[in-house]
Amino acid sequence: MRGTLAGALTALGFIIAAAGAARAEQVVTIYSADGLHDGEPSWYGEQFAAFTRATGIKVQYIEGGSGGVVARLQKEQTNPQADVLVTLPPFIQKAVSEGLIQPYTPAAAAQIPAEAKDAAGNYAALVNNYFNFIYNASVLKAPPASFEALLAPEFKDKIQYSTPGQAGDGTAVMLQVMHAYGSPDAAFAYFKKLQVNNRGSSASTGKLTALVNKGELYVANGDLQMNLDQMKSNPNIRIFWPAGPDGMRSTFALPYYVALVKGAPQADNGRKLIDWLLSREAQATVTDVALGLPARSDVTPTGAAYARIQEMMKGVAVWTPDWKAVSDALSRDVARWHDATGS
Repeated sequence: MRGTLAGALTALGFIIAAAGAARAEQVVTIYSADGLHDGEPSWYGEQFAAFTRATGIKVQYIEGGSGGVVARLQKEQTNPQADVLVTLPPFIQKAVSEGLIQPYTPAAAAQIPAEAKDAAGNYAALVNNYFNFIYNASVLKAPPASFEALLAPEFKDKIQYSTPGQAGDGTAVMLQVMHAYGSPDAAFAYFKKLQVNNRGSSASTGKLTALVNKGELYVANGDLQMNLDQMKSNPNIRIFWPAGPDGMRSTFALPYYVALVKGAPQADNGRKLIDWLLSREAQATVTDVALGLPARSDVTPTGAAYARIQEMMKGVAVWTPDWKAVSDALSRDVARWHDATGS
């Protein structure tokens, strides 16, 4: 009798354990830089819901700054909790160099241009995007024309940009100023002068939009996809690109990249989510819903949202960073930025 009871309990234990494992397998966890879950509806919101309906797999979403989500992966490296990572450059390159990513070739790989994906298969562009600044149009009648204009006394404590090394968009500020001024030395000299007007550090770029909209800040940094989407609920913000000393306005592509986390507890579900987000159907909604640009070369956006993006970027030159060089120099450049700003 005791043996029969013990056997029954053992069998019940196996059933419970199997049921728990089955439930656990119906989850996928994504760590993502902010921007794609903004607005109502949001692109992530729509796609996650559709993915769950189609597969039965629930999406657990964790959001942070571009550097913050990679830092979280680093802390969890011996016990990974995430399956999918979405972040901006150069943090995706940093994640690869620190062994946080495992290669995966998405089903859509052939439709993603070579320059938009890692040659070793570690990551691919998910949504294309561009760096920019925002200003409060109810306070300022026109955007600041240049980086030098941001040094004016009227901007005292009215400028804030996210922290280089922590936020992808904040790192983009550092890169853009280095490009505009022609050298790191000139750029960090500029940051030292700008610090007089800078309110302070911010780990996340997305949080700055509401402060600009309310007039607590006049100017902040951002990116085109996120800010266009945020303008739906922040009517006072406008997008601009300040000119460098040569009078040229410029920007560079700042894509959201997607990758499979090394040691992902639900790697198969992670692969399924990546393939879903890169599917033709999901990518076809990127511009209208998220106000970004699709990563797939076989998806051509049309309509008012795309026309708006094209019109806004007229007269703005697009340059391309050497992301490998940026990643290699990141620690040194961030340290120089801290020295220059005293932050």
